Amino acid sequence: MKIILYQPDIAGNFGAIMRSCACFNIDLEVIEPCGFPLTSKAIRLAAMDYGTTQGIVRHKSWEKFLEVPESGRLVLLTTKGLTPLNDFQFQKDDRLIFGRESAGVPETVHSASDEKIIIPIATGMRSFNLATSVVISAYEGLRQLKCLPK
Repeated sequence: MKIILYQPDIAGNFGAIMRSCACFNIDLEVIEPCGFPLTSKAIRLAAMDYGTTQGIVRHKSWEKFLEVPESGRLVLLTTKGLTPLNDFQFQKDDRLIFGRESAGVPETVHSASDEKIIIPIATGMRSFNLATSVVISAYEGLRQLKCLPK
């Protein structure tokens, strides 16, 4: 399983996601541009000692991301998803993609996604914080696959 962030806006969320990926032993990729400088110093500040820019696969654009041959489904977590997270059956090579905090993902990303899932929340609420959504989804996927760290 991989976590892919599409043009994240907030360095603090990015740092929290780096830490979560490190704790779960999950690969992290980012599709640029980001809403903050993705430098070693910024990563150190945001992620503390849980990651470096060398541990992240970076893609300069959505088009460059698509050029990299990958196996596995591209699973978009979205408030427009039809399948609730708790009804979704994860596979080991799933690539979970999450959109920008401010705008989600464009239609091109929706169209390219193999699956679109939603994290159920209380009526009237918009969404979870990006870092929270990543943790909830990653944990559920690892739990289903019986791959949680021991």
